[in-house]
Amino acid sequence: MATPSLPPLLTDDRADQLRRALEAAHYTVDRVIERVGEEGQSGLQRNSTMAALHHLGDARDPLACLVRLFVLQQPLPEVLAHSPFDGPLFDALLAAGIVERTGAGDKVRAGVDVRPFSSPDDGATGWVVSDLHPGLDQRVAPMRPDYVLGLSPASTTLAQLVNRAPVATALDLGTGSGVQSLHLASHADRVVATDLNPRALQHARLTMQLAGLDQSRVELREGSLYEPVAEQRFDLIVTNPPYVMSPPTGERLVYREGSFTSDGLVEAVVRQAPAHLTEGGSLQVLGNWANLAGRDTTERLADWVAGSRADLWVIERERLDLFEYIELWLADAGLSTSHHYGQRYREWLGYFSELGIESVSMGWITLTLSGREQPDVTVESWPWQVEQPVGQALGRRSSDLTASRVDAGALLTRAWRLRDDVIEETTGRPGAEGPEHLVLRQTSGLRRAIECDTALAAVLGASDGDLTLGQILAAVAHLLEVDEDDLTADLLPRFRLAVEQGFLE
Repeated sequence: MATPSLPPLLTDDRADQLRRALEAAHYTVDRVIERVGEEGQSGLQRNSTMAALHHLGDARDPLACLVRLFVLQQPLPEVLAHSPFDGPLFDALLAAGIVERTGAGDKVRAGVDVRPFSSPDDGATGWVVSDLHPGLDQRVAPMRPDYVLGLSPASTTLAQLVNRAPVATALDLGTGSGVQSLHLASHADRVVATDLNPRALQHARLTMQLAGLDQSRVELREGSLYEPVAEQRFDLIVTNPPYVMSPPTGERLVYREGSFTSDGLVEAVVRQAPAHLTEGGSLQVLGNWANLAGRDTTERLADWVAGSRADLWVIERERLDLFEYIELWLADAGLSTSHHYGQRYREWLGYFSELGIESVSMGWITLTLSGREQPDVTVESWPWQVEQPVGQALGRRSSDLTASRVDAGALLTRAWRLRDDVIEETTGRPGAEGPEHLVLRQTSGLRRAIECDTALAAVLGASDGDLTLGQILAAVAHLLEVDEDDLTADLLPRFRLAVEQGFLE
């Protein structure tokens, strides 16, 4: 077991004092938004503090001081920065580098980001501790190699795609600032959080302390990939690994770039997962994978789980050409205005050319240790809007697959029910006798749709959990005056697909 190599930023007692001070100042998501206003919140999403500062005005109460210090990264006179904290606690914050003196008069500034966090979807709350966001008010600068990322669109996306069904054990692989562990602790009895970056574990530890989660609930371990949990299995593994495919120039940001070639890190996460999952357990990944010249991507990804008796479901949410991809990550590293920009750009292009990478896909990977003799491998593009959080729908995939694969006799003798989130949509020309198109659409999850003819619409519409599929088919065949065997042969494959895609239960 690899325990963290760096000591905690604060002792449990000091962390508890800090939590009480943040609570006393009402330093919460709702109160911060209330103080900076909607324009201030929108401005922060554009990396601008001006609207938030305007709304704060001259306020100097403890909440205003915390917002200025941590959210807006403003230097404050020490007497104001001190106001939310008592003397010993403020000294401890200085000693830990959570706040630091600027060297300009009596002013101090935030050394790390302490950001209020709240997730209405699962009730997870607290404060997330990370390195300061580097791009506020156009202050773009290269980040330190062991930078610890805090709340981000990626962390939110991963949390929304994770199946939140209760589990006994969960692994937060590459925890960073600990955001996913806060979510996992809301539905897992015990969480193990790992990271290769010692500073990340320091920050994650304080995140856990401020949330009141002790090491009996969330245990932190240092190491790469699955090394810290070599002999353990988990019901759920979640990860947003450092998947960025950058050239091996020796200049990498640990939070986003590994030392593997191409998408080798994501491949290693997927290939090694079955050895660390309980039967029926799942791995959920937010990541990138490469599309190679002359190589079918589905076949390549299927090879990652060959022989594992695990289902693999890969959903491509976006595909970027090489130029889009390079520009995205050079900007993320703060190199857009650097005089090294052109050199770095050419290094990336040369690297991708050498590896035969034509484009890069970004999306979701779900692996489930189903134990099937013929595991399912599905790779699909789904760039359309989904209903968040989508985790429940992704979590149903394995059971929907199992249900869709029963033999014809079992399919016909079961009573199926159309899920409550399915609605009917019709389109056609005004004045026409009937619709030209009839579609059944999910209003939750992936929001899939099935275009139906009269027979399929009648069968699915009658599936209310009372009659068996066989009884419904017989009734529809009689109503449409068609041969029942012909109708059954035509509709069974399409009915199976509706079951697999989550329209029926």
